[in-house]
Amino acid sequence: MTKTEITLSEAQTQVDQWIKTVGVRYFNELTNMTILMEEVGELARIMSRTYGEQSFKESDKGKDLGDEMADVLWVLICLANQTGVDLTEAMKKNFEKKNIRDINRHRENDKLK
Repeated sequence: MTKTEITLSEAQTQVDQWIKTVGVRYFNELTNMTILMEEVGELARIMSRTYGEQSFKESDKGKDLGDEMADVLWVLICLANQTGVDLTEAMKKNFEKKNIRDINRHRENDKLK
């Protein structure tokens, strides 16, 4: 049976290995930041056409929402690797922050009731 789940740490390692072999090397951080914005734009385009009021253009048809999200995650992982961010630790700290800061925030938000 093959393993189908992947941890953030495994994703960081696998992206790093791919970049250093197939990809040759990382683009510099500024280039990757720009690529990240491009990928987020592509994701936004599909979201606005799928869930918003915009209609699909011929060039939008056949785009996969999950694939667009994975593209965003891929480049974000590249940036984490380049800047020495351990995404597992960063997510743990982020959950801790949110659990303290937002413990009652959303329950007390009348807009969400």
